[in-house]
Amino acid sequence: MRCLANLSIARRRIRGSDNPFRTIYTLFSMKSAITISLVPEARGGPFVFWDDLAAGCRQAKELGFDAVEVFAPSPEAVVQSDLQRILPGEGLALAAVGTGAGWVKHKLTLTSDDQGTRVRALEFVMRMIDAGGALGAPAIIGSMQGRWGDGTSREQALALLGDAVFALGEHARQYDVPLIYEPLNRYETNLCNTVAAGCELLNALNEPNVVLLADLFHMNIEEIDIAAALRAGGRHIGHVHFVDSNRRPAGCGHLDYVPIVSALRATSYQGYLSAECLPWPDSYTAAKQTIHWFDTLMAR
Repeated sequence: MRCLANLSIARRRIRGSDNPFRTIYTLFSMKSAITISLVPEARGGPFVFWDDLAAGCRQAKELGFDAVEVFAPSPEAVVQSDLQRILPGEGLALAAVGTGAGWVKHKLTLTSDDQGTRVRALEFVMRMIDAGGALGAPAIIGSMQGRWGDGTSREQALALLGDAVFALGEHARQYDVPLIYEPLNRYETNLCNTVAAGCELLNALNEPNVVLLADLFHMNIEEIDIAAALRAGGRHIGHVHFVDSNRRPAGCGHLDYVPIVSALRATSYQGYLSAECLPWPDSYTAAKQTIHWFDTLMAR
């Protein structure tokens, strides 16, 4: 695999619980996470591990990840997934739970022109917040934000989104976790496409329990300067999807990660760099590629 060629053996040696250097830099730096999808309808999407939660967690632990991010078909699936037993057994945390199945599987959005659909969407996310919050993890709103059009104006859709995000941020507060809102690229939504637009939404809400997800794939499409956008986002950024320009694992596209990580450090970001990327060329190799790049960047 060509994009692994420039990773040194020295970097590989810093993985492992018996390495004091890794212990030092993870205490004062960003943390690594990797995605696991349990949603058949999302097959082909940008998730590294698929279907088998226990096997995905086991491989994540073997490679040295700090946490997993889980994309589940329903809140009930999170509750019934045995994560409460699996994660401590593997020494992993739950970085976040995705809500995208609300759209992919159930066709629910928070900005639908149908009030009943909006109510069901809000209830779905609230229950996902409950499921993740019980495990100390926040929920992510991405594709469930929907879009304007087909009977809903941009102003109406943004107002509906703002009301929903505010309510959901308040609901998450009881678990001492934030709600994570993700700006998406123009092909997936026409609401908030940039970090700046996401910040504008959050500032208008004046809800401190909502943070932004900065997804490097979406940012590569929409931002003029990714590092500058991250610096400007500052305190609003609470989660990062660590992926390359082509949605393959880090190091397999054309992103320059050095200024990106420098920008995150300048904002004192200490959250997760979570690999929401395609399992290219396969899940294990994608995970290995990701953790090598994570270690290389954190050790700089």
